[in-house]
Amino acid sequence: MSEGFDYDLVILGAGVGGHGAALHAVSCGLKTAIVEAADMGGTCVNRGCIPSKALLAASGRVRELRNAHHLKSLGIQLGNVEFDRQGIADHANNLVAKIQGDLTNSLKRLGVDIIRGWGKVAGTQKVTVTTDSGEKTITAKDIILSPGSVPFVPPGIQVDGKTVFTSDQAVKLESLPEWVAIIGSGYIGLEFSDVYSALGSEVTMIEALDQLMPGFDRDIAKLAERVLIANRDIETHVGIYAKKVIPGSPVIIELANFKTKEDVDVLEVDACLVATGRIPATQNLGLDSVGVELDRRNFIPVNDNMAVLSAGEPVPHLWAIGDATGKMMLAHAASAQGIVAVENICGRRKEVDYPSIPAAAFTHPEISYVGMTETAAKEKGSAEGWAVGTTKSYFKGNSKALAEGEADGMAKVIYRKDTGEVLGVHIFGMHASDIIHEASAAIANRQSVHTLAHLVHAHPTLSEVLDEAYKRAVA
Repeated sequence: MSEGFDYDLVILGAGVGGHGAALHAVSCGLKTAIVEAADMGGTCVNRGCIPSKALLAASGRVRELRNAHHLKSLGIQLGNVEFDRQGIADHANNLVAKIQGDLTNSLKRLGVDIIRGWGKVAGTQKVTVTTDSGEKTITAKDIILSPGSVPFVPPGIQVDGKTVFTSDQAVKLESLPEWVAIIGSGYIGLEFSDVYSALGSEVTMIEALDQLMPGFDRDIAKLAERVLIANRDIETHVGIYAKKVIPGSPVIIELANFKTKEDVDVLEVDACLVATGRIPATQNLGLDSVGVELDRRNFIPVNDNMAVLSAGEPVPHLWAIGDATGKMMLAHAASAQGIVAVENICGRRKEVDYPSIPAAAFTHPEISYVGMTETAAKEKGSAEGWAVGTTKSYFKGNSKALAEGEADGMAKVIYRKDTGEVLGVHIFGMHASDIIHEASAAIANRQSVHTLAHLVHAHPTLSEVLDEAYKRAVA
């Protein structure tokens, strides 16, 4: 342990990022403490990845068992399929409790001190923690900030947590509204539209931008829109925003044109999920005590080593990771950042390779991607003087997908025409979130389609959609 300090490392925030950093710090021989004011596991474990995937797993099974046409094609017939809303909610809650317990126990087992309370920076290498019994100060050679994020609620929207709510409340599935409006068509909106429509709710999706799924590659988004939205009991409003949302029974939603701001319509629905993204939880962290100012979007400025910046220069012994940095608001990105921060604390220079970090929406079928969209790649290529190539392959030509009766889907590979380097891969289809990691490794290793086209994939497997796409790139 560093002489003169209580700890080698103190981490503020016990989400997935803070947890990953703590585990790695212990493996590096650092005496570590982690400070948490709320739930161990943060957003991912308690209000995000974990409970939402439990809901998607259960509701997806209901959708599958109720799809008589699909089952009949496989030679299967079922009677009436019923479900228990509370049972599905309990499945999610029980999983949260288990993983939260596992996370906490893993820290205790490795000797990480867990300090419950609100932690903030109180000067160089110093943290104050406000607990139920008062305030105490601890010192550390290094400090990692991992405060996470909270749902963003746009102006004009009132949230009561019951009839108008964010994903924080939606994962508890305390009710199944007959008609639910979902504001936003990103990951959160798509996943909950999948859950609600599978369990029998009528859904209205409201997207302020001029196309659904604005963050996704356009070819993937168009196919996903047809399968995930158009074929289901989901109505959509595009280029329209919720000017005002008033909780109650019914919920009143005033719609307006996003560009002109002119009133368009008024909806009366049973419930409204606000899925308009997340903002950093960066207030009251004591950053002013070390001369750090948040950026214009209230993110903590960091460099590629995860060191916190003040006026563009690293602040000694202060690091930040996770959603609060605004780099990639993904749990696994936070964990990767935590490991990189610890590596740099130990004097081993390391950076996060953001282009190779994959993302996924766990709809049915799934959407996944890694690297650039075609639009972003072409902009970069135009600026740097090289051309972009794209290839596509389809699940309807994949033997395993046909055997499963799940032939909706596509894989798209984006690459440099001169070197063949893979720049981005986008997949929509069965188990897309698992298949994407092959592409992630290819981007991490800066591999070329010329090399990848000669890899051998097991047959018949879904991964052959990538094999086919790589081969088409060099045909």
